[in-house]
Amino acid sequence: MGFVFADLHLHTRFSDGTYTPEELVAEAHRQGFVTLSITDHDTVEGCPAMARACAEHGLQFIPGVELTAEYEGLEVHILGYGFDPGHPELLEQMDRFQAVRQQRIHEMVARLNEMNIPLPVERVFALANCRSPGRPHVARALVEAGVCRDLDEAFERFLKKHRPAWVPKWKVSVPEAIRLLHRAGGVAVLAHPGLYYADPVLPDLVRAGLDGIECFHTKHTPAVTERYLALAGRYGLVVTGGSDCHGYNKGQPLLGSIRLAPEFVERLQHRIAARRAEFSMKGS
Repeated sequence: MGFVFADLHLHTRFSDGTYTPEELVAEAHRQGFVTLSITDHDTVEGCPAMARACAEHGLQFIPGVELTAEYEGLEVHILGYGFDPGHPELLEQMDRFQAVRQQRIHEMVARLNEMNIPLPVERVFALANCRSPGRPHVARALVEAGVCRDLDEAFERFLKKHRPAWVPKWKVSVPEAIRLLHRAGGVAVLAHPGLYYADPVLPDLVRAGLDGIECFHTKHTPAVTERYLALAGRYGLVVTGGSDCHGYNKGQPLLGSIRLAPEFVERLQHRIAARRAEFSMKGS
């Protein structure tokens, strides 16, 4: 039997990806992956379809989500794994996060309209066709309307931080995000830490209950990966990794660029089982 690899950071059309769960699983199966997780932003709506598609192709599925959080002014992303996708408190909070995202779309489009760009907000929501829209959907609408040549121009001219249509996003606190995932029976992992240099606050996050670090990521250099592997060992954290594939929303699809080795998946599953046992004893 050959190597069996995983990709634990994937996005679908339920947030800002372009693949459906079924399309993503079919392509991952073609590439030889055996374990997958979707980590859509602030939503778990795609988990049931992803679970069914994985079962049909004989792949292992781990429920996942990506939450935008904040710690002492630093924006960080927290990946959740192995939770119950139907957990009532988790779903209630997802509704809250999605409402914030939808309001942000309204505000960004209003700023564009004030610049005499007649972009209907209804068109952005139609393109998004999900409950967890984001800036890539506004960018796509700008390209479709002929205002921008491509998504890069849309972000550079209007949607990046401090650009005229950028709107700050409300964020949950990191400890709150970690507690939410734990109560739902999952684990909390720091996503792509090399993108925002979270090293100084890592000890605080570990004390707050952080379970792991995403060491393997498309935008991590080998040196960055090695640094976070060492930090994971120092703090007793599990190691995860994934391509952060968004389909065609961010250039070419990244699926296949990261192949997480099975020993890391096994350690993650052990940590998930331990968390579930802990919160089962607490009556959660």
